[in-house]
Amino acid sequence: MLNQKLKNHNIILASASPRRQEFFKNLGLDFEIRLKPIKEEYPPRLTHFEICNYLAQLKALPFKEELNTNDILITSDTIVWHNNQALGKPRNNGEAFSILKALSNTTHEVITSVCFTSSNYEKTIHNITKVTFKELSDAEINFYIKNYKPFDKAGAYGIQDWIGQIGVTKIEGSYFNVMGLPVHAVYKTLNDMVNAS
Repeated sequence: MLNQKLKNHNIILASASPRRQEFFKNLGLDFEIRLKPIKEEYPPRLTHFEICNYLAQLKALPFKEELNTNDILITSDTIVWHNNQALGKPRNNGEAFSILKALSNTTHEVITSVCFTSSNYEKTIHNITKVTFKELSDAEINFYIKNYKPFDKAGAYGIQDWIGQIGVTKIEGSYFNVMGLPVHAVYKTLNDMVNAS
């Protein structure tokens, strides 16, 4: 349905995430993947969703000069927000353990921002989901890290993995947002963009 509306547009997904790519396939969209390396750093004054918004927009910058009039570039970023700080991707086993230990028996927020960029338009949206974990034992955390190696995931976990199945006791908001893309909001924004054009 949406793909028909977008038939005169070229959707570019700038993400190496297999989960985000799968979401776009599930929406029935024709899209291409373009990747450019970028240093994911943000000013320390930024907080909460401002961080994701900034990084999603930052990821769009290297593409802006090459966008054609019918291109829509989509970039995104996800963080876990806990105890007033952003938790990114762990670099090693020790960091992954520390992050999951901190999330154990608490509620955190998963924030994903998505930036839509064309040659004459830019819009950034964000979505927040609250996730509550049970108390995770050290053995459960170590088992998860060893077997699932969550080093490409913000907050050191994938909700679709084993640890999400055994550990998540409550979720408020979009499940898919926690996986890395608020699909309902992306669908709505793309619809709004083509309806307005």
